[in-house]
Amino acid sequence: MKLAEALQERADLNRRIEQLNSRLYRNSKVQQGRNPEEDPAELISELDGCIARLEYLIAKINICNCNTKTPDGKSITELIAKRDCLKIKIDAYRELASNASSLCDRVTRSEIVILSTVDVRALQKQIDAMSRELRCTDNMIQQLNWLTEID
Repeated sequence: MKLAEALQERADLNRRIEQLNSRLYRNSKVQQGRNPEEDPAELISELDGCIARLEYLIAKINICNCNTKTPDGKSITELIAKRDCLKIKIDAYRELASNASSLCDRVTRSEIVILSTVDVRALQKQIDAMSRELRCTDNMIQQLNWLTEID
């Protein structure tokens, strides 16, 4: 199984577990003299199986992410950390650029003038460069996910 397939299965299992939790909740109580729509014992059994499979996949994925290296020696785990931090940094810089570039209208000449404290043009160039780096990092992760066999 390819790493990408394991990641897809993990996502499917997470959705399935959410659905099973919801179904269990809906079938946990009934009016006296009525039966639940679904047997909670069967739902619990299915939930336990999904959680066990999820635990197995998470462990395999994490081990694979640590052991799989790029040509320059970085692990997928390191690339994921880099990608996640780049997203945080880009969001913060975009918010800063947006706030710094918003105009403050003046009605009279005696009102206080509000000026930007940062060079928005230079900041936008940094954002563009980080966005390119993010795309390249994400592409490398995706490529490794589809090339790597999971044990």
